[in-house]
Amino acid sequence: MADTTFAYAPAPESRAVVSLRPAYGLFIDGAFTPPTERLITTVNPADEEPLAEVSVADEGDVDRAVTAARRAFERVWSPMPPAERGKYLFRISRIIQERARELAVLESLDNGKPIKESRDVDIPLAAAHFFYYAGWADKLAHAGFGAAPRPLGVAAQVIPWNFPLLMLAWKIAPALATGNTVVLKPAETTPLTALLFAEICQQAELPPGVVNIVTGAADTGRALIAHPGTDKVAFTGSTEVGREIARTVAGTRKKLTLELGGKGANIVYDDAPLDQAVEGIVNGIFFNQGHVCCAGSRLLVQESIAEEVLHRLKERVSRLRLGDPLDKNTDIGAINSAEQLARIRALAQTGRDEGSQDWAPDCELPAHGYWFAPTIFTGVTQAHRIAREEIFGPVLSVLTFRTPDEAVEKANNTPYGLSAGVWTEKGSRMLWTAGRLRAGVVWSNTFNKFDPTSPFGGYRESGYGREGGRHGLEAYLDV
Repeated sequence: MADTTFAYAPAPESRAVVSLRPAYGLFIDGAFTPPTERLITTVNPADEEPLAEVSVADEGDVDRAVTAARRAFERVWSPMPPAERGKYLFRISRIIQERARELAVLESLDNGKPIKESRDVDIPLAAAHFFYYAGWADKLAHAGFGAAPRPLGVAAQVIPWNFPLLMLAWKIAPALATGNTVVLKPAETTPLTALLFAEICQQAELPPGVVNIVTGAADTGRALIAHPGTDKVAFTGSTEVGREIARTVAGTRKKLTLELGGKGANIVYDDAPLDQAVEGIVNGIFFNQGHVCCAGSRLLVQESIAEEVLHRLKERVSRLRLGDPLDKNTDIGAINSAEQLARIRALAQTGRDEGSQDWAPDCELPAHGYWFAPTIFTGVTQAHRIAREEIFGPVLSVLTFRTPDEAVEKANNTPYGLSAGVWTEKGSRMLWTAGRLRAGVVWSNTFNKFDPTSPFGGYRESGYGREGGRHGLEAYLDV
């Protein structure tokens, strides 16, 4: 019988829409500074080719940015009528939509994620957050935080590399809507869409100093967090760095929100719609190469259906396409950095050493770049490191349970508390389980669904505070 396999022809998105400078300065007080002598190179993780050089801000640069933000807060942004502030946010949202293709291509080049995720998830959600919070700007008295809530002042914001532009929108949009000004530091490996956003601020004619962007590595972030001229600190990143920030801010008047790591449980009961559940499992752990703090990295499946779920899951994963992030057919792109790839490999090897069985589809990894095949571990117990530690990569640990009580106990057996998913056709079982899970977000028969109107955040080592929705306003208000 003739081979009826259909191969996918490459469908690359053109890079021509993106115009990169050889080197970038800092964005302070509405203008770019000349590139400094202290530069770091950001590379394309798919082929390790350099993209651009960006300046490294020192304490003096951070001080200039905070001073500009303070001046803009006191003289322009806070006194401005709230409806006028909202108009700027609406304008930014519209420009993001107009430049969506450019932003999507740049995000995939700098981050390594598939273009269809940048195009269909990251960029539309970033625009939606500015649009949503623009509507709140003149309605803060009705948000439930008192009749006359006031802005805090200057917000210091540090964002991660997994969703660079989307995390920027999560931070900046509510800060500006509530009358605060911002100094933001993007991740050192993914600064380019933040710098393009600075150009968007100029295009929107945002008053100078309202948004300032300082690039650099860990030392730049520490200088910003510790600066005495800021009133609010917002951080998304690892739990380890979150602890350091909490120690730095302790004893000061600064308001602090932390959105940290996770080890989300995805619970599949025996009455779940299995095809739908398998799609949710794949989306929960392999979306964005598993570079998701709320990823469903622990699959808890009821023992009676475990064999069937694993069979369907492996069949589905074997059809995922790994490769060029700019190819519209690609499902799994590149790992963001060599450092992150090394961590994923080390933890996966730990799983093997501890007796778990790993499975990965037969796929050829590109010769250049940072790549890791989607991997499923079975024979995992709660004592294994891969079931306890956040891997932040395309690695799924599978555990089984017999009763709902056991499912909840295993799901809660983690120091994290960011997210969980529950798959069942019984509404009563869904509500019973969700009410007992210690997680900030519980998805019902779906996973990784985000909306600007819905709050997001965690408990315990997953941080505190909420971003998104009406709740996301409170962190930037003096109430």
